[in-house]
Amino acid sequence: MTSLTELECSVCGSRYDPRQPHNLCSCGGPLLARYDLELARRSWSRDWIPHGPATMWRYAPVLPVDKPASMVSLGEGMTPLTRARRLGERMGASQLWIKDEAQNPTGSVKARGLACAISMAVELEIRKMSIPSEGNGASAMAAYAAAAGIEAHVFLSRQVPRANYLECQAFGAKVTLVDGSFEDCARLAAEGAAREGWFDLSALREPYRVEGMKTLGYELAEQMNWQLPGAVLYPTGSGTGLVGIWKAFQELEALGWIAGRLPKMISVQAHPPRRLGEALIARSLQESGGTALAVSGAEMLDAGAELASQEGIFAAPEGAGCVAAARKLLESGFLASDEPIVICSTGSGLKCLEAYASRYPQRAASEADKLGGLITPR
Repeated sequence: MTSLTELECSVCGSRYDPRQPHNLCSCGGPLLARYDLELARRSWSRDWIPHGPATMWRYAPVLPVDKPASMVSLGEGMTPLTRARRLGERMGASQLWIKDEAQNPTGSVKARGLACAISMAVELEIRKMSIPSEGNGASAMAAYAAAAGIEAHVFLSRQVPRANYLECQAFGAKVTLVDGSFEDCARLAAEGAAREGWFDLSALREPYRVEGMKTLGYELAEQMNWQLPGAVLYPTGSGTGLVGIWKAFQELEALGWIAGRLPKMISVQAHPPRRLGEALIARSLQESGGTALAVSGAEMLDAGAELASQEGIFAAPEGAGCVAAARKLLESGFLASDEPIVICSTGSGLKCLEAYASRYPQRAASEADKLGGLITPR
């Protein structure tokens, strides 16, 4: 049984009943789930976790879903944590690790957050939902909504990777392509939700995507034998992942399952965070002694090629950007060469082939260029 007690506004501290559907606080602040961690500490042991399911639901006592029948799972979580020895040697990091979230359903970390949000929708008897997205969030929402039998409305920019568009269509979501930016998608989704009564699953506009994302933090602790790394680099985007991981580390500390200094949280992205998550991201960085770093699109693709060729991990550009950021921080001395460093690769490069195609143009000038010089059937 979950130890969830209330929802708390991250801005004004107002409290809400978690057994009723909620989006933002009346003051406009994001809501965060709070648990009776003392009760969880007395009734739950980390030694029991390996005997639980091989999914993120092994951490159910600190997740919001109360009824097992409400859980909608496609096998999300328990993704590989891989020691990147060759890449680490090139960068001057003796303990470099890659958390490969591409192994999740629909190929990205977003499966964690949407699995939790859709499961809570089932528990709260919500039947129609909407989401604006830049790609992977929409794919995950559409997949879990399909598994739950919930009506999904997805708003995507026409510039979205084709893989995400095709996935959403295949999962049966009602897709609206928007001529414009993510902000335009968010505006149209909000207008539709107000008009049609859809529940808005935008990042940080509801409290449960963060809860699913925080399982990455619990999982890191378990995979590292409850010894947390010195730093975690995360491609931040809307903020749900970084905020969720930091929330997990704070809960683990309250549970008494870890000791010592908590990791530095490092936000990596090409663009400033969206306003709704800006304060929560800044708080996580400040409390952890971390920092934020910007990387360019070209740096992301370069780092993605290096990660793939050195470690066999084909990461989406945004996750690969953490490799470029880690190198800069090692060179500056912000990160020590001997401290454990975890890079979160949040999605598969296979979802972003259009981006990588600019680096690896496919052309055959002659028959001799095909398959190493072999003449192949036409």
